[in-house]
Amino acid sequence: MKMLGRFYLLLFVLIVTACHPNSDAAYSSWRIKGGTADGIQYSSLSQINKQNVGSLKVAWMYSPRDADTVKNRTQIQCNPIMVDGILYGTTATLKPFALDAATGKEIWKFDPALDRNPLGVNRGVTYWADGDDKRILSGVGEYLYCLDAKSGKPIAAFGDHGRVSLKEGLGERAVNTLVLSNTPGVIYKHLIILGTRVDEGPFAAPGHLRAFDVKTGKLVWIFHTIPQPGESGYETWPPDAWQRIGGANSWSALDGGP
Repeated sequence: MKMLGRFYLLLFVLIVTACHPNSDAAYSSWRIKGGTADGIQYSSLSQINKQNVGSLKVAWMYSPRDADTVKNRTQIQCNPIMVDGILYGTTATLKPFALDAATGKEIWKFDPALDRNPLGVNRGVTYWADGDDKRILSGVGEYLYCLDAKSGKPIAAFGDHGRVSLKEGLGERAVNTLVLSNTPGVIYKHLIILGTRVDEGPFAAPGHLRAFDVKTGKLVWIFHTIPQPGESGYETWPPDAWQRIGGANSWSALDGGP
């Protein structure tokens, strides 16, 4: 009986080992905020290690020089990503940019030219590719922009000349209230799935989760975090909650995969 138990234990270990992806391969890139979809901010690359980290020297510096140094209303929380030798990030005023990661030379920088500086911070951008079609998606103010990863120019076929409103599908409560996307969305096939930051006061937009088509910008689906009649969990809320209550938003990073 004891031998049989050991056999099943060994079998279980072998199965788990066989199903577990190669950790070195899984953590050798940084194409997503946090490194990979699980967001543990770990890299298996070993060129820089405990023995040589103390000898590192500055190779280059990049400064877009757009920080608010008078009223100190800007900050950088961006976690840049790296794809095929190009570093993508956002400036203090949330302008997406691309740099040659080897030299620090600016390849492009996109200025949305909004009427006012966007509120909040930006924790990074999202990368999507299908063959030669490569795109950067970034939340700036109340909009989601879709840019050509090579040139930084808006993709005209995406939404309204390269952007969609982050208030899309949220109803009348969102019209005159705060709706931002501070944290990059996650990619699933041709979709970008987003959470939002909304007001924290008594009158806030609902924090529903939404998926937009990366190619067209169209709203594909919406998950009501405040359930509506007939939806799962509706009975746990006041009957009219979905009409008068906002919030219940996912403002932090979502987990997902390519």
